[in-house]
Amino acid sequence: MKAMILKEQKLLSENPEPLSCAEVPVPEPMAGEILIKIKACGVCHTDLDEIEGRIILDRLPIVPGHQVTGIVEESRSALYKHGDKVGIGWIYSSCGECSFCLEGRENLCGKFIATGRDVNGGYAEYMTARETFAYKLPEGLDCVNSAPLLCAGGVGYRALKLAMTGGCRRLGLTGFGGSAHLVLKLVGAMHPDIKVYVFARSEAQRDFAKALGAEWTGATEELSPEGLDCIIDTTPSWKAFAEALKNLKPGGRLVINAIRKDDAEREFLRALDYERDLWMEKEIKSVANATRNDIAEFLSLAGKYSIVPETREYRLGEANVAAGELKAGKVIGSLVLVN
Repeated sequence: MKAMILKEQKLLSENPEPLSCAEVPVPEPMAGEILIKIKACGVCHTDLDEIEGRIILDRLPIVPGHQVTGIVEESRSALYKHGDKVGIGWIYSSCGECSFCLEGRENLCGKFIATGRDVNGGYAEYMTARETFAYKLPEGLDCVNSAPLLCAGGVGYRALKLAMTGGCRRLGLTGFGGSAHLVLKLVGAMHPDIKVYVFARSEAQRDFAKALGAEWTGATEELSPEGLDCIIDTTPSWKAFAEALKNLKPGGRLVINAIRKDDAEREFLRALDYERDLWMEKEIKSVANATRNDIAEFLSLAGKYSIVPETREYRLGEANVAAGELKAGKVIGSLVLVN
């Protein structure tokens, strides 16, 4: 089979084609696993972090990709049969024994294995997956449209649930990429009474948010016309974090939906003013991945409300092009590799 393989972690500015197309053996499923003929795989910012070395990989070479959809080609599972349409997310498996796993919070398990980081992922024609971490895709959504739901959608849904703890009438979204645009669509479908305010770095992203129903849009450093009850920050930027706190009203909650923040922007963290930015019982909460329940719930809601991401398609062999466009910030919606 064909696979796009990462052999060395380097900045794209130093190596604009970090992924090599190779012919490798089709993997064989073990007991409790399925072999998936991959139809689509979303391209995520976490993939960029792996490529450029912000996430240190213990295993190289590796096949990246953790927003995977396809058809069961072979099953050694009691849960899935040949021909089932399935999806795979970031968590490939967890220990199943720690307190977090037993509580259904396997996203916090210290021994979880990540798809495309610790085991080969979806930038390929086939992959294997554990039956307990696979998801049946909803009727009415094809594999391409479903792929971004497995990470961007699932973690966005978790962030929204955390943000709305205690209620939320005015929601802010800082950054407007693959995850945030799905959150806006979900809020529009399920909570039409909530006003959504979007902060984005480019005019194209702001126009996109307006077209999807945002109440107001502005640049990252702009103040919203009124204080916000909750804000979801989807950026790697400390500047965006600091600016979001200024727009949070007393008692509000800021949820950080990002795997990392840029060390080069720590000056904005040091410039925070306690009385202005943090006082008055403002809360800060981070999101770590998404649980199986989050993804299953979001897939069900996406099917019910016909929540379809905006996607741009690339062939598998164009993975380097897709990564470059994501790095350049040219993306509106989500990028998807297709077979």
